[in-house]
Amino acid sequence: MLAILKKEINTFFASPIGYLVIGVFLLLNGLFLWVFKGEFNILDNGLASLSSFFLLAPWILIFLVPAVTMRSFSDEKKQGTLELLVTKPISHFQIVLGKYLGAFALIIMALVPTLLYVYTVSQLGNPEGNLDMGSTIGSYFGLLFLVGAYTAIGVFASTLSDNQIVAFIIAVFICFFFYFGFEGLSNYNILDNLVYIENLGMSAHYNSMSRGVIDTRDLVYFISISLAFLLFTKLRIQKQ
Repeated sequence: MLAILKKEINTFFASPIGYLVIGVFLLLNGLFLWVFKGEFNILDNGLASLSSFFLLAPWILIFLVPAVTMRSFSDEKKQGTLELLVTKPISHFQIVLGKYLGAFALIIMALVPTLLYVYTVSQLGNPEGNLDMGSTIGSYFGLLFLVGAYTAIGVFASTLSDNQIVAFIIAVFICFFFYFGFEGLSNYNILDNLVYIENLGMSAHYNSMSRGVIDTRDLVYFISISLAFLLFTKLRIQKQ
């Protein structure tokens, strides 16, 4: 598994994709948070808060994570190396986990530089350091678990087609549905509110963690989603 993990990371940085993903993520966040006028601009808000970043990041990641994961298995299928990979003396789940952790590690590398935002906003506060660290830490934890779920969905989508663009579109759709779809459906009062549909979506659990409260129900939700899609991925490659 470690060999696959190292191979995935080396592959990302042996081509422009690794640098491109990190660069695009930081550029888009930087432009929306500090340059473009609008509701996301921290300077325009006049508040020492990173809420704009944590509101914006999940939407950017909906497109960025599938861009990273779209080649995970689709590329193996297209080149005809998937059959060779599954004959290696490791379990199918270890193969899936190696691919998953490689993509997850790259997204984490893109998130690490955003810690500079914490220092910057803290210094801009009046008085300095006037930043709610509880909600900030909770939001970063929420973002990590959200990325984990997005990555699992993206890896699964890459098994559905040997075309990377098709895998990308499928992953974006599933991520969007799980993040916003249930929240949208909840507005229609389906089943007379007997089932809280909104709580089936990622957005509700992510927002809960963003308030600085790490609830085990939120953790179990994200872990369950990630494990479910990893198991789906394992079942898919077993059928290849």
